[in-house]
Amino acid sequence: MRPDKRKNTESRPAEIVLNYTKNAAGSALITMGETRVICTASVEEKVPNFLRGQGQGWITAEYGMLPGATTERVARDRYKVGGRTMEIQRLIGRALRAAIDLQKLGEITITLDCDVIQADGGTRTASITGAFVALRLAVNKLLAEGKVLTDPIVDSVSAISVGIVKGEPRLDLMYLEDSVAEVDMNVIMTGSGQLIEVQGTGEHSTFTREQLNQMLDLGEKGNQELTKLQRKVLN
Repeated sequence: MRPDKRKNTESRPAEIVLNYTKNAAGSALITMGETRVICTASVEEKVPNFLRGQGQGWITAEYGMLPGATTERVARDRYKVGGRTMEIQRLIGRALRAAIDLQKLGEITITLDCDVIQADGGTRTASITGAFVALRLAVNKLLAEGKVLTDPIVDSVSAISVGIVKGEPRLDLMYLEDSVAEVDMNVIMTGSGQLIEVQGTGEHSTFTREQLNQMLDLGEKGNQELTKLQRKVLN
């Protein structure tokens, strides 16, 4: 029995609130069970130096866990971003760049800030799912203002965690499961069902090809549900 009595194939209740903050070009609050992340999109009409003059845009991300997000206070990354934070930021950026045609975006940078206000497992995957919604809203604003002429978004993006706990493949791990999981995996997909990235690690055990397939099937199921939620709120 799972701590919250879900079936192994069930993800946690999910909710996305649009325009959660006032000033960002796009924003969303995503809730996955007890995990809550505020995702905001900021627009700059310039690109990093390595892209200047090439006529294409850039998508980047920053991630942070606020001090009160966990039971013990998390220190702020004031002077140096930690290795875990850097890894997650790069993951979010890679995932979101798969959603967009950077040539159609033009020389514009969109930064997705993902701030975890409450953590109960799956913060990076919730960040990706919510950040796509914030990105979509920001691009809608650019289109409405005539700063981008053709919609550059080619597909949606979502992500969910899967794992093996007590020998059982489970979907959407909460912290009590994630902290003891034999295998931990994140599955990132497009709305059309294409894989963007799979991160899988045998934390306390190895896993078989059959178990890998089971986890990918669960990840696909969870992402399909999140895609439906994204489409529902954006429509």
